[in-house]
Amino acid sequence: VFSSVTSVLNVSIFKDQFVLEDLIQELKKKSTALRFGPLQSNGHISVQGSFPAIKSLRDFLLLKAKSLSEKDKREESKSHQRPKRRLQQHRLTTEASNFVHDADGEKQVIVLDTDIYHYMKYFFSKTFLVNDDVVISDTTDGDITTVYIENAGSRSDAGQVLRVKEKIENQSIELHNALRKERIYFEEHIRDEKQRYKWACESLKPRYPYLLIIPYDTHIDVIGNPSEIFEFTKEVSN
Repeated sequence: VFSSVTSVLNVSIFKDQFVLEDLIQELKKKSTALRFGPLQSNGHISVQGSFPAIKSLRDFLLLKAKSLSEKDKREESKSHQRPKRRLQQHRLTTEASNFVHDADGEKQVIVLDTDIYHYMKYFFSKTFLVNDDVVISDTTDGDITTVYIENAGSRSDAGQVLRVKEKIENQSIELHNALRKERIYFEEHIRDEKQRYKWACESLKPRYPYLLIIPYDTHIDVIGNPSEIFEFTKEVSN
């Protein structure tokens, strides 16, 4: 579980719509947990911070790009010139809260660290409990798990999908700041060696109820509080 990641954003696609310096200032105000580097002449800017914070910024920019793309299509027949305009705070707030609609209704997407997702599913399963009007599904690709939240019922409560998303995101941010992962590799790739490690983990697990133990063919992942992980892995090795 990485405590900090770095991403390079290319905001040059917005240069025909906004003054890029204004856009960056608004992004800094919106994402106070992130550290922004200098804006390069080619529209690239380096951003550093936690995975959930950068993911949230990415979602916001994708939503803004989608909004501009749709607007361009509507205005294409009227004009081929798009004047620059100053970025307004109320526009940012409005677009950030918009839903992404599909043919079946409202849909939200959350990108999570796979280790955090496993921990949430095991220890905080209530976070994913929803009524019959909301459906949650997921797809895991290595270190990344994408969670899809869709409105499967009536559209009477337009905010319930967003509330579920915010609940999952808030829980993941708390865990991201608290969890660490240790990987215990099997010293020898033989069956007896694997069984000894797995037996040791299972026998010690009751003493560490808040650690998540995930066995694999070549190693065992231990996810939880750093101090507990240290004690647990030390005892397993002994």
